[in-house]
Amino acid sequence: MFKTEYSVSKMDCPTEETLIRLKLEGLAMIKSLVFDIENRKLTVFHTEENPEIEKLLKDLNLGAERRETVVAQPDEIKDNVSVQSKLLWTVLIINFALFIIEITTGFISKSIGLVADSLDMLADALVYGLSLWAVGSNVLRKKKVARLSGYFQLALALLGLSEVIRRFISFEAVPDFKTMIIVSILALIANSVCLYLLQKSKSEEAHMKATMIFTSNDIIINTGVIAAGVLVLLTQSKYPDLIIGTIVFLIVVRGAFRILKLGK
Repeated sequence: MFKTEYSVSKMDCPTEETLIRLKLEGLAMIKSLVFDIENRKLTVFHTEENPEIEKLLKDLNLGAERRETVVAQPDEIKDNVSVQSKLLWTVLIINFALFIIEITTGFISKSIGLVADSLDMLADALVYGLSLWAVGSNVLRKKKVARLSGYFQLALALLGLSEVIRRFISFEAVPDFKTMIIVSILALIANSVCLYLLQKSKSEEAHMKATMIFTSNDIIINTGVIAAGVLVLLTQSKYPDLIIGTIVFLIVVRGAFRILKLGK
């Protein structure tokens, strides 16, 4: 058994990880892939040396460079699938529940910031769901799921941006800052709990570190919506809410395009 380490300079979220998994799937000599997203490193465990691995990684244009190939020890390949799956399901369920809560209260309170944050939660849930649901299925199904998820997410984000534009140019009531702040604080607490659980697991595996990055980003967005709520209170204006909503929608659009890359 061999172990080859690659540096992947453009790998910074679960989208790139899933893209690499889809690209390398089907190579019989590969036994395990270990991702370290924080340090942008990929370790491939394989039974024989094959230049096809490096060629496929280069084709993705993610800046993959081989560091070294050494003989792997038998105990280096660890099976943590059940632990990872349990944590990922927990984070997925929390994200989807927050999506339902935030999109409902967002429409009720007329806060585009809450609606945008809810779609960011949905985007995260789609990425986690894609990784979990497609386990064991063929490449064609995985790519189909990726395309559907990406188009769905993109459509929602574009609808959201069109609503932002409409609210900018038309008369709209000032959003309910109390609901904005309270719901965003709840989302902040929930994401903080997720981050604590993930960090407590001390996992070095791919999805776990990726999920930590996503959850950390969610916490920043939650804080932004809280700040927008405070500014709405102080200024009695709709614009702080619209500005934070625009920023979050653009983040969701960026994520949609990255997911769509998986379907190619």
